[in-house]
Amino acid sequence: MAERSSVQTRVLLDGLGMGESPRWHDGRLWFSDWGTNEIVAVDLDGNRESIGPGGGGSGWAVNWLPDGRLLVTGAELTRVERDGARVRHADLSHISPHGWSEITVDGRGNVYVNTINFDFANFNDILGTGTAPGKIALITPDGEAREVADGLAFPNGMVVTPDNRTVIVAESFARRLTAFDIRDDGDLSNRRVWADVTGDGICIDAEGAIWCSEVGPDERSVCQRVREGGEVAEQIDLDRPCYACMLGGPDGTTLFMVVAKWFGPERMQELIEAKTGRVLTARVPVPHAGWP
Repeated sequence: MAERSSVQTRVLLDGLGMGESPRWHDGRLWFSDWGTNEIVAVDLDGNRESIGPGGGGSGWAVNWLPDGRLLVTGAELTRVERDGARVRHADLSHISPHGWSEITVDGRGNVYVNTINFDFANFNDILGTGTAPGKIALITPDGEAREVADGLAFPNGMVVTPDNRTVIVAESFARRLTAFDIRDDGDLSNRRVWADVTGDGICIDAEGAIWCSEVGPDERSVCQRVREGGEVAEQIDLDRPCYACMLGGPDGTTLFMVVAKWFGPERMQELIEAKTGRVLTARVPVPHAGWP
């Protein structure tokens, strides 16, 4: 049985339309505000700043190259240059025409991006048929782009372990975390189930456990810490679904949770307009590790 956490959550930001894909970077939490199509950064006192436009629509996320330049997913993968100009980072159209969502840059500069690889308007149809069209693409530091995984059931958050040897991705439709070994050339192999638990946005800690967010039909939800094999070590009860989580703060032990009501995929605009989104924080004992 999972240990129900006694930690207290705190509201860092409120009134969001739809926040997603949090990242701790340069002393602040950065996240995707799909409701306003903004990249937002907020400090631990709740002071927020709009950094710039996002990738458009729903599903986009951000991360950084080793040299500090920002990458933004969306219809294509773009890079923000130091002068603010946006350019295509890699042509991924030969891998999928449906755009790109979660992104992780590992310690060697390899960029992993995933795609659900279907039109979001067909969400319920794809869920009902049990098909798994999702893919992961790799962009190497020298700019080569290639497909490295397919057959994923709505890939969501991804992490890379601190040793750069494993990618773990949340397959939301299959309600599991799936792991791949990373070869020396960045390709993925040895696909396996890491844990039979649901996940949306995820992050990894220094003991190798993964914090998983959960989105479901119930008003209440949890953010849970899971060990490889599926043992749930800790759960934090929430009053609304959690779309993503990230460890950060000065010592890596602040857990950030992006939450909002969930009305279903066909009511996304209503969800955005309701502004039930929040960023919550909680203190946990084990710090962040790996990427992002």
